[in-house]
Amino acid sequence: MPEVTPDVAVIGGGPAGLMAAQGLSAAGLSVSVYERMPTVGRKFLMAGRGGLNLTHSEPFESFVGRYGAASARLRPMLEAFTPADLMAWAEDLGQPIFVGSSGRVFPKVLKASPLLRAWLARLEGQGVGLHVRATWTGWNAAGDLVFDTPDGPRTVRPRATILALGGASWARLGSDGSWTKRLVARGAAVAPFRPANVGFAVAWSPVFRERFAGTPLKNIGLAFEGRTARGDALAAGYGLEGGAVYALSAALRDAIAARGRATLTVDLRPDLSAAQLTVRLARPRGGQSLSSWLRKAAHLSPVETGLLREAHGPALPVAPDALAAAIKAAPIALTGVQGLERAISSAGGLSFDALDGLELKAAPGVFAAGEMLDWEAPTGGYLLQACFATGAAAARAVLAHLSAL
Repeated sequence: MPEVTPDVAVIGGGPAGLMAAQGLSAAGLSVSVYERMPTVGRKFLMAGRGGLNLTHSEPFESFVGRYGAASARLRPMLEAFTPADLMAWAEDLGQPIFVGSSGRVFPKVLKASPLLRAWLARLEGQGVGLHVRATWTGWNAAGDLVFDTPDGPRTVRPRATILALGGASWARLGSDGSWTKRLVARGAAVAPFRPANVGFAVAWSPVFRERFAGTPLKNIGLAFEGRTARGDALAAGYGLEGGAVYALSAALRDAIAARGRATLTVDLRPDLSAAQLTVRLARPRGGQSLSSWLRKAAHLSPVETGLLREAHGPALPVAPDALAAAIKAAPIALTGVQGLERAISSAGGLSFDALDGLELKAAPGVFAAGEMLDWEAPTGGYLLQACFATGAAAARAVLAHLSAL
């Protein structure tokens, strides 16, 4: 016989799993959360190192569009738990939030730990059981969930199960994608994991790499095949990374997979038109070097001038109009994609086609939420928002399922 019998077992103690547990326990169900790591919320705490970008305040239609091919699937869940709902949730836990100049939303303390502590206290008050160092290994012949624990194997037979097992990035924090073989064995379709929000390889010259590796590129514009992004990036020793790059990473990754390379166009002065830049560059240069002239006339930093030279090489023009055009469109050849071990998040996972709503067709009574589902989004609050929204949606689906039994 199983050792414990909660109404619902939630496997995975990240944002999606904890949000599902909150909704179910608030409805009066007994809920147990099982987490393979020694503590819950490890990736959530890692996100707090960057200030904990919870969500984004942009108009909802633009927001939904950030999820690309999965937008239609996620829309109902995002409409049911909106960015405004997420902000209200954080404030209800005693964590005031603010909207930054970029539209990103953060807690005022710019940390995750106070919010997580308050959240766990709420879950404890609602009777949620937290079981850490409990690694789910599948189902036994009787259909019970089986976990490896420090005290030996443990079996659980809940009335319903929610899987919130994460994607395949940040394996050291618990998300390694190892669950896929268990669901594939049950007949569920799983798309291969691919890196998302990741950096790209560039064949920098030795001089550029030695001088500028680790140097930020501030307020640049990027373009690739009709897609654009604004923000910051970083000239890494291996290539380019950073928020502006991540916004285009899905398209860049897929292009490199198909063709072996992709050309990213960098606008080093997106706030100036080519005409305005031409006027500045038409002023007398005197005996100044090109680097000094670009620093004074166009306010290019040394790394930006270096990138300009990397892009155009000996063909870098000196005529004001042509030089302005070169600054506004510096082509950088990307030749490779960093792996999952360096990715912020992952694409791929459990296919929506394997689900009826969020319930596995191959395993009735088993639901899925969070990053284990096959969707991706750029950084900027979109990842956490979808994790919270799918977790809340999974809780609603379980309540409907159990009420129909």
